[in-house]
Amino acid sequence: MSKMPDTYFFDTYAIFEIIGGNPKYHFYINSIPITTIFNLAELNYNLKKEMEKYKADIITEKYWECLEEVYIEDIKKAMDLKTKYRNLSIPDVIGYVVAKRLGIKFLTGDEAFRNMENVEFIKK
Repeated sequence: MSKMPDTYFFDTYAIFEIIGGNPKYHFYINSIPITTIFNLAELNYNLKKEMEKYKADIITEKYWECLEEVYIEDIKKAMDLKTKYRNLSIPDVIGYVVAKRLGIKFLTGDEAFRNMENVEFIKK
């Protein structure tokens, strides 16, 4: 019997590292990615600053099937967290709360999350 791949919440940082081929993120290529529409918006925006718009859209669309719904309770908890840690982005605090709700690790290399619980921290 083969082991099922692990599921992780991919924040925008993690998606960028995977797209960029960072070898430290190679392990996560075969995992099941979960993200939110907020992270996809952030991803698409940042990709469009670096490449042609149609290429950014194609990459972004690859993550469409990975979207998890965000509920009002997620928003409330995330904004509580944002008021405590003002340096965290809104997409990332929402994602962090969604990951906790789902019982999966939040995958990131964002320094602001380094010592937080429920985080799989992988730095470049």
